[in-house]
Amino acid sequence: MHNKSVAELSKELESGKISSVELTQQFLDRLKSEDGKYNSFITISDEQALAEAKAADEMRAAGKATAWTGVPFAHKDIFCTNGVRTTCGSKMLENFVPPYDATVTANFKAAGAVCLGKTNMDEFAMGSSNESSFFGAVTNPWGEKRVPGGSSGGSAAAVAARLVPAATGTDTGGSIRQPAALCGITGLKPTYGRVSRYGMIAFASSLDQGGPMTRTAEDAALMMNVMAGFDTKDSTCIDREVPDYTATLNEPLKGLKIGLPKEYFSEQLSPAMEEQVRNAVREYEKLGATVKEVSLPNAKLAIAAYYVIAPAEASANLSRFDGARYGYRCENPKDLMDMYTRTRAEGFGNEVKRRILVGSYALSAGYFDAYYLKAQKVRRLIQQDFINAFKDVDVMMSPVSPSPAFVQGEKTTDPVTMYLEDVFTIAINLAGIPAMSVPAGFVDGLPVGLQIIGDYFSEARLLNAAHQFQQVTDWHQREPQ
Repeated sequence: MHNKSVAELSKELESGKISSVELTQQFLDRLKSEDGKYNSFITISDEQALAEAKAADEMRAAGKATAWTGVPFAHKDIFCTNGVRTTCGSKMLENFVPPYDATVTANFKAAGAVCLGKTNMDEFAMGSSNESSFFGAVTNPWGEKRVPGGSSGGSAAAVAARLVPAATGTDTGGSIRQPAALCGITGLKPTYGRVSRYGMIAFASSLDQGGPMTRTAEDAALMMNVMAGFDTKDSTCIDREVPDYTATLNEPLKGLKIGLPKEYFSEQLSPAMEEQVRNAVREYEKLGATVKEVSLPNAKLAIAAYYVIAPAEASANLSRFDGARYGYRCENPKDLMDMYTRTRAEGFGNEVKRRILVGSYALSAGYFDAYYLKAQKVRRLIQQDFINAFKDVDVMMSPVSPSPAFVQGEKTTDPVTMYLEDVFTIAINLAGIPAMSVPAGFVDGLPVGLQIIGDYFSEARLLNAAHQFQQVTDWHQREPQ
């Protein structure tokens, strides 16, 4: 059963060939026997999962089932889960048990899905390799000692290793798409505001967005049907009708206009990676699409703008972790200031501290205009580039990452080199548009992702393009040994 997609498992449950309790137990057994190799989970919630599975079987018997009723999945450990600890990969929240559910969590519960537990992640979602987690690095199932990408590396590794059929992720600068690409799975970052951020622990509030991580585009569409929608508890959530994302998966691609941003096919991209991406684009031409070159002239400024804006927002969001209300507190503080400083020094890891320092500096008196305000102006230019490009094309296609999964420890001592891993993904977050990663080949035995970028609220079109590609290729079906 672990080799079946969400869509296939849903049909198995509907036919009565297996119960949700049996299916959940099979995945829990596999998870406990296999995850020692990958460290993809922080918390496995056995008892709650089996209780949810029993309730799902009762829902199905009563004729109240949805496509998700009884299907196991996992949450990235950034979504609050009532009664189940939510750590955000940090010592600061090592023992934090939320008294409420995130909206995304509540939506899956309402659909009858079964949550097996919480997946590992870079601390507070800050990282591109899943090596900054307090709970240890995650290993990519495709290569010993290879990183799975970050920050949603635990979700990506778990789906790739067939420990779960699907998992939630979050994307602030590429944190769904990059690990999806490095682990050979499908991942979608929706339009900013399409999925509620309520109960999703904040890193950078104007950039964060939850999304699905699955084996197939069809499964991603099924997840989006649950995740997307307006939420009054999130002031940034868009009040806009949600389509059935599965309804248009099988529409033909004849006449689809694809743009290739010339700035994303630069010297930063290895020739082997470029070859795989261009081969994927040729498959789209066979399906009836047309291809033209487009330009995003301000793309080269995205990394610099992002690493002012994101740390600035992080420094503000993470100021709440002070030892006074919840989370980690240092032992025997001498006074209030000692409690604040030692709690934060001991509770945060190096990457989080680095970003807090950069962000606090950028927001400080005398530097706000020179850094933060200027970065926001650059962000508007980047957004306008995408708006202009989409006047001529329906979607854009590019690499997701400049190279395949690298070796653990290879880039941890050089933060700038690590930040460049997101060179093809960050501009999408700054603009707030949707994009996804689809398996598109291999380089040196490691997966390569094709990035499909869309205009605002065009998730259905992206999923359609990805699904049609997966009907004529089998990259998404390949399994790590």
